Amino acid sequence: MKFFIDTANLAQIKEAHELGLLDGVTTNPSLMAKEGIKAEKAIMQHYKTICEMVDGDISAEVLGTGFDEIVEEGKKLAAIHENIVVKVPMIRDGVKAIKWFTDNGIRTNCTLIFSAGQAILAAKAGATYISPFLGRIDDSGWNGVQLIEQIADIYERQGFASEILAASIRNPNHIIQCAEAGANVCTCPLDSILGLLKHPLTDIGLAKFLDDAKKMG
Repeated sequence: MKFFIDTANLAQIKEAHELGLLDGVTTNPSLMAKEGIKAEKAIMQHYKTICEMVDGDISAEVLGTGFDEIVEEGKKLAAIHENIVVKVPMIRDGVKAIKWFTDNGIRTNCTLIFSAGQAILAAKAGATYISPFLGRIDDSGWNGVQLIEQIADIYERQGFASEILAASIRNPNHIIQCAEAGANVCTCPLDSILGLLKHPLTDIGLAKFLDDAKKMG
């Protein structure tokens, strides 16, 4: 399973990259705004900077909701760097635009997936990635991990090529569950990735090793 980091913060991207675990980045205008980046020119430059830092796919989100708007925005984003994947919402014109992008050699990430039916439509349109939102699904009283299992089973049975990119990850255990459920990628904040490092028995064992080493000296 590939690890993407969901942020626009360059320091966090650098730290994840230095861990040797980073396969890509997902971001959006909200995450850009969190870093104080709001003007269109600045956003485009920030995407370029991220692409130069990470040798992997970088999802860049469109803001338009109409077919023509989505296509025009997507073409501009794709022109920034070859690693850009255009993130398109799961709406009627979004699916239509994904098909256009697919036919014209532009890779896409269909975002805001909340059902297997939506995942099927995105795959049929040729989406490179589809992004089910686990945390938000759990918040609504459904089970996000079960949805990933369902989508993974359908994709295998039908031979769909789209990769399942688990999004809205809330904790380290979500990452493990996504790996078990068949997700191809998970995207999450750096804290969730770092959380996988932690276990109390590791801390206890290391403390004992260090203590024993001191006694040997």
